[in-house]
Amino acid sequence: MHVTDLWLYPIKSLAGDPVDEALVEPWGLAGDRRWGLIDPAGEKVTAREEHALLGLRAEQIDEDTIRIHDREGDSILVETPLGLGPVPVSHSRQGFANPADEDVNWWIQERVGSPLRLIWQEDPTVRRVSGAHGGQEGDVLSLADAGPLLMVSRTSVEQVREWVGQEWAQEDPEATTIRFRPNVVIDGGEPFAEDAWPTVRIGEVDFRTAEICDRCVMATIHPQSLAAGREPTATLARHRRWDGKTWFGTRLVPLGGGTLRVGDEVVPGT
Repeated sequence: MHVTDLWLYPIKSLAGDPVDEALVEPWGLAGDRRWGLIDPAGEKVTAREEHALLGLRAEQIDEDTIRIHDREGDSILVETPLGLGPVPVSHSRQGFANPADEDVNWWIQERVGSPLRLIWQEDPTVRRVSGAHGGQEGDVLSLADAGPLLMVSRTSVEQVREWVGQEWAQEDPEATTIRFRPNVVIDGGEPFAEDAWPTVRIGEVDFRTAEICDRCVMATIHPQSLAAGREPTATLARHRRWDGKTWFGTRLVPLGGGTLRVGDEVVPGT
């Protein structure tokens, strides 16, 4: 088995950016989900509520800079906030975050149609991984929902597509994979074999499986058309629903540092 794709999401809920390699930090891939969006009251806003966010894409330029692109070819450069006091945010176990410049907020608002504010997580070590999501002492994360990295298997994706059947015969398999918002995509193995891996070594980095990922409505939003439907969650729920939730992919916690690369060997732990 090996890695086929790596994805960064510099801004939570925007479209992802495919990369050939990524540095692994204790809280996830370097540059992944260190930015997020809030409303005027400080409540977090994601593509669950604003599907138009998936029509924007954030690209990591360097450690201090990202660029946001829209689908019309326009973009705006965003630098790490300096000198602006933190504002309250509703991201669990986060508390406060640093706001971006107002011109960036206007640029996003014009394209999404809602009064949004971009914020940056200065120190990811303050946000622990919840024990309810497999967190242990010292586990930390970015502004991701519940775990530092999400891994999905192409064979598992293909099994879901087979379950959905003719309705998805015309959907690009890549679009199906992207629906699940993975950081790491692997091939090989039996469908859902990754569920049972207590640990996994990817290239030079070891990870612990914190939990199987409980899925939300994000997977039902087509990454290109932004139209929402019932699939794949409706079908997935008929096969992989327990404890009142539907499950797909695994959340990983790094056990060390290093660099992941497309093509890296994947070795499950036992």
